[in-house]
Amino acid sequence: MDFSRLQTTSKVTSEWKYPQGAPNRTGMLQVDTAPDHTLYWEEYGAPQGEPVMFLHGGPGGACAPVMSRFFDPARYRVILFDQRGCGNSTPTVASHGPAVALVRNDTDHLVADINRLREALAITGRMHVFGGSWGSTLALVYAIRHPEHVASLILRGIFLGTTEDLLYMYQGNAAVFDKSPHALTEPGSYIAYPDEWKAFVEIIPAEKRSDMMGAYKAIFDAKPEGGADRETQLRAALAWSVWEGTISNMIPEEGDPGKFGEADFALCFAQIEAHFFANNLFLEPDYITRNADKIAGLPIHIVHGRFDQVCPLTQASRLVQALAKVGAAPVSYVRTNAGHSAMEAQTVLALTAIMDGLARI
Repeated sequence: MDFSRLQTTSKVTSEWKYPQGAPNRTGMLQVDTAPDHTLYWEEYGAPQGEPVMFLHGGPGGACAPVMSRFFDPARYRVILFDQRGCGNSTPTVASHGPAVALVRNDTDHLVADINRLREALAITGRMHVFGGSWGSTLALVYAIRHPEHVASLILRGIFLGTTEDLLYMYQGNAAVFDKSPHALTEPGSYIAYPDEWKAFVEIIPAEKRSDMMGAYKAIFDAKPEGGADRETQLRAALAWSVWEGTISNMIPEEGDPGKFGEADFALCFAQIEAHFFANNLFLEPDYITRNADKIAGLPIHIVHGRFDQVCPLTQASRLVQALAKVGAAPVSYVRTNAGHSAMEAQTVLALTAIMDGLARI
């Protein structure tokens, strides 16, 4: 049988409109002391162009040069940076451990960091704020608190971070998995990725699976007493990271988890996510939807993959409904035939088209 004509990837390949450029400059900006949180940043595109603040996902992810390719380099001045505790920022969870890297690593401080970076880079007027997944959360919180700095919001893969959103991805049928691994007892990402779910669930003993996020965080919080404990933490971090990385694409790359399978990335990504999720993203319940009126005057563009299993489409629907109630329907709301990742081909096309069509500042 010949299956060669079947679609084997949903990731971007030749769909990029703009080539990969080199950064104009890079730097490190200290934003805190004890510990000395220092952010790594890069600038791409036109040095005098319209500023774009790019907010990566996670929390605990990192930026990569490819993220500058959504933007016309002749028009935009694109700022990529790694948030506290991850990527090339310091200290990281991987290098210094959670007891150091997670100190004052919360939403309020991340919002303040954006303003510190604005000031350091002499961005004095409004800027476009572009964020996906957790980056969409942070972008919305930033805009709610500082609408005067925002020219437009470009949001991908909306993440509102409610308990039901997190249970969908991390809990699913885990509580009954040992007895009925294929039971569809609860809604969840596991329904579309049963083999990958098995690898994620089986890290946790059966008697602790009624609270998967809590069980994983307990592993991350334990102080390692030797190599075996560190190996246990790394194995859990890799399972958490690879689970999210795999289900981020509508068509996963089999056997290739990419950065999600790298030890340092996984340790940062998993432990920072678990830290934020255990603290409800350091936000009051329904913070974003309850404060939609604060951003009612901003142009808002939303792109969301219809087949997103990390942040299901219902999250975008809830945000659109909240905006409509305050008379602020998005300028554009595009549902792509894609999964969650920013690197899904259809999502790349939609985001690039939006950036090309934005009203100039």
